[in-house]
Amino acid sequence: MSVQYDLAGQKKAYESWAPFYDKVYVRFLADGQRKAAAAAAACGPDILEVGVGTGLVLRYYPPQARVVGVDLSTHMLAKAREKVVTEGLSQVRGLVCMDACNLGLPDASFDAVTVPFVITLVPDPEGALDEMRRVLRPGGEIIVASKMGAEGGLRMTLETALAPLVKKVGWSTDFKVSRLRAWAATTPDMAVVDVQPIFPAPFFQLIRIKRAG
Repeated sequence: MSVQYDLAGQKKAYESWAPFYDKVYVRFLADGQRKAAAAAAACGPDILEVGVGTGLVLRYYPPQARVVGVDLSTHMLAKAREKVVTEGLSQVRGLVCMDACNLGLPDASFDAVTVPFVITLVPDPEGALDEMRRVLRPGGEIIVASKMGAEGGLRMTLETALAPLVKKVGWSTDFKVSRLRAWAATTPDMAVVDVQPIFPAPFFQLIRIKRAG
């Protein structure tokens, strides 16, 4: 069955979130934002951030980086552009309105692709990951930071009970690291090479998916 997109509905939701997003997440997700930016920068200077939102991660990329950010919401991007100007973020080379599942970017253009706290919001995560792989250079990495569901045990039971509440803030208890591993296994050159906790652990994790060189 083909994936049905509600892009208009998503854009409307992001428009409503844009004025408040920073106040909610600026400190709560800072650890993951810093670590995602550092992991991406370690791969090389050319970085694509998918789901750049209001630009909370942009300040953490080093000055020598060349960062392009894409997002579905023009209202979120407007907030990101304000940060670029007010904080003098010269490492940001472009901010573009774009669908993660249809990236209008050339093949093998980036050393790393960061996906900070957005993978569970994408209607077709595997399709988006396919696009990220396409624009990723050999030897590069996709860096995913996200709330990840437990694979079993008491924590999975609790998360299942809390699923309706968690869904309201855009997270999923159903999205697990095993789903990323399963996607990587469908291609001969992609592999999950690292999974590490980020604050507030154990619910949030940083996953590095490397493309063979």
